[in-house]
Amino acid sequence: MEGKTRTIAILEIGSTGVRLLVAEIYPQGEWKVLDRAEKPVALGRDAFTSGQVTRESLMECLLVLRSFKELLTGWGINPQDIHLIATSALRVARNRDIFADRVHQETGFRLSIIEGVEETRLMYLAVRFALKNDLPLFWRANSMILEVGGGSTEIMLLRRGQMVAAHSLKIGTLLISKASRFDTASSRERYLDEILRNTSEMLNAEMDLSYFRTFVVVGSDVRIAADRAGTVLNENSRIIPRDAFIDFCKSIQDYSVEDCMEKLGLNFAEAEGLVPGLQVSRYLLERTGAAQVVVPRISIREGVLIDQSRGEAEHSAIQEEFYSQISASAVNLGRKYHFDENHGRHVAKLCLILFDALEREHGMKKRERMLLEAAALIHDVGMFVKTSGHQLHGHYIISNSEVFGLQPDELNLIANVVRYHRGPPPSPTDIAYLSLQREERVLVLKMASLLRIADALDRARSRRIRDFTVERKSETLVLRTSGNLDLSLERIGLDEKADFFQEVFGYRIILS
Repeated sequence: MEGKTRTIAILEIGSTGVRLLVAEIYPQGEWKVLDRAEKPVALGRDAFTSGQVTRESLMECLLVLRSFKELLTGWGINPQDIHLIATSALRVARNRDIFADRVHQETGFRLSIIEGVEETRLMYLAVRFALKNDLPLFWRANSMILEVGGGSTEIMLLRRGQMVAAHSLKIGTLLISKASRFDTASSRERYLDEILRNTSEMLNAEMDLSYFRTFVVVGSDVRIAADRAGTVLNENSRIIPRDAFIDFCKSIQDYSVEDCMEKLGLNFAEAEGLVPGLQVSRYLLERTGAAQVVVPRISIREGVLIDQSRGEAEHSAIQEEFYSQISASAVNLGRKYHFDENHGRHVAKLCLILFDALEREHGMKKRERMLLEAAALIHDVGMFVKTSGHQLHGHYIISNSEVFGLQPDELNLIANVVRYHRGPPPSPTDIAYLSLQREERVLVLKMASLLRIADALDRARSRRIRDFTVERKSETLVLRTSGNLDLSLERIGLDEKADFFQEVFGYRIILS
């Protein structure tokens, strides 16, 4: 909404408490924080141990939300400008839907449970805002953004400020604390080494961690360290030298929760996850080449605020950048499985030419255009397993991978598009396809038929066809290329793959 100043509220239900941010958004898109509040609620302890939120924690949470509602009434905030979100604790709770319904019935707030990839996106927006241009190395070198929460750890890998990969791991401070009780710091070190070794190897396979020069950590645990061992970067961020951060972690590694409360002046919610949270950060820092730890004083709430404050033009520009990062993350997944990058990029380019030329026929929007591009980039990733039937292997790989910015249902849709980029069309026995919603199944058919045509146009993997125009003639689409090219192989490819397109759209395809 543009043209007037408005006041909005963002409420976040986290693993250890409910947090409130009230801000004023100005017509130009700038904003100012008016109020913050926080009250502890131990939802995470329930959800991560029993798999659901207990009645006692639900009632405690409702009491906090009602008190915040009274506060917001005093601010005179419109109901549509109150955003209630929840993260990892409710993501894993079996009774999340009942919880959300009770919250709505008792408070009128509509709860949105943020998936891991969306949490990553919002955190990325907040980090960019906090760092601004005050850390040039972030925009020039490889960086890692890390957030260790109560129930999950979010990791983002960036190359020159652009997202390459993102992972949401089921490793959190409460999970670590509950998994085992440690008598010594060395036993905790051994435990963390055991659960994080595979994570480090996975990250290293995507990008060599020793070449990372910026290490950004978000969260209350590292802010406590920054207050004691860091220096100011700007009004939103602090910096801790690498050795100073490691020394601080070592100095408190033997602290109990009670020690953290007494010696550091923390409340129980802050103290409970401090040591395991900092130990995870230290473990990953020591595997990078970063000389310092950058600590933005932001949260997912600022990410939501930034999302709400952007004007239409800025939103479009950031969305385009976000889509380009999704493509970069898809390419990074392909590289992990040694795909033919030149072929993937070329088929993606041809796919987008078809998409844009046939917009009237397919009726898909910009989001679907991005999903088709991602599918085209990695359509042959299954060749890592075996060339024969590689569409099936590609479906499996993509279904069990992560691509930054894509929700699980979008990744599943892409996997199905890859599944049908060659071979027989969907059949009544294809459970993965039939489990999709009807609208999703239609999208798979449209995208897969476009991908088949684009793939056929580079059958020889020579990238001879670099551009073409589409001419409609009654029930035929003529693809006209420029130059005097030998298109015999491409025509053979079209003969093999064009039937599916004709079945979906009703047009025959001719290559001229």
